[in-house]
Amino acid sequence: MDGLSALLEGPRARGAFLVRCLMGDPWAIRLADEAPLSLTAIVAGTAWALPDDGPPLPLHPGDVVIARGGDHWTMADAETTPVTVVIRPGQECYAPDGRRLTEEYDLGVRSWGNSRDPDTVMLSGSYLLEGEVSARLLRALPALCVVGESELGSPLIPLLDAEIVRPDPGQDAVLDRLLDLLLIAALRAWFSRPESSAPGWYVAQGDPIIGPALAMMQSDPAHPWTIEELARRALVSRAAFARRFTGLAGEPPMAFLTRWRLALAADLLADQQVTLDAVARRVGYSTPFALSTAFKREYGISPRGYRQRAS
Repeated sequence: MDGLSALLEGPRARGAFLVRCLMGDPWAIRLADEAPLSLTAIVAGTAWALPDDGPPLPLHPGDVVIARGGDHWTMADAETTPVTVVIRPGQECYAPDGRRLTEEYDLGVRSWGNSRDPDTVMLSGSYLLEGEVSARLLRALPALCVVGESELGSPLIPLLDAEIVRPDPGQDAVLDRLLDLLLIAALRAWFSRPESSAPGWYVAQGDPIIGPALAMMQSDPAHPWTIEELARRALVSRAAFARRFTGLAGEPPMAFLTRWRLALAADLLADQQVTLDAVARRVGYSTPFALSTAFKREYGISPRGYRQRAS
């Protein structure tokens, strides 16, 4: 499991909030829902993404906005339109004067907005949880970024638009997976930009020597990996492997492995049904004590304390 694939196990959509927004001009939606990660795709019409501390970003059909970190921002039909709707935590919507609009803006199956004859149609999905594994990649994103239609190169937006209003059995699971795939496609496009500042280990996955080693460590963290074994499998010397890995990934092989194991452990700790012993064994530590020592060093809190805080 590589770092991008791990997004399907990190902020993986499970009952994510997903809605088709139908907006008639003028409109301006203030996003103050505190969601750790959200995607908005433009289906029809145009819009503006307006971060609080950055330049306005024009949006066209096929564009995707990724918002990370729970920062507040605004989407509008024009840069100067005053806010007409505020989305608060729990995906509750209110007028700027505090009047509740949730029921008034309900337009049917997963549809929301102020018009049944809209000027702009958008798909909006919010992830309610963020995992430590996925955070290692998501931290490299700006708080707000836009991936253009030409960069995305995917038919997912029309497919998601067609599926979102279907009331079929099991449809929530279908939509969750489509939202995951749209996120993956958008992140691939973003990190393919030369200026994207992708993490070193993400870039290193494309290296013919280091890439396979990264994949082995990520897919089987419980294995007792050593530099010697990884170098042997890569058909290079130990010194050459360590030097190349550190140069590309930005940290030594064993340091990367430790941080990967502990990020996986943090995500596993969110599941109250998984014992600390099982967590330790699944990520390559022989005992809960050994895991606890490393975990405290990385996160400043014990696994048990981390689990209590997460719950």
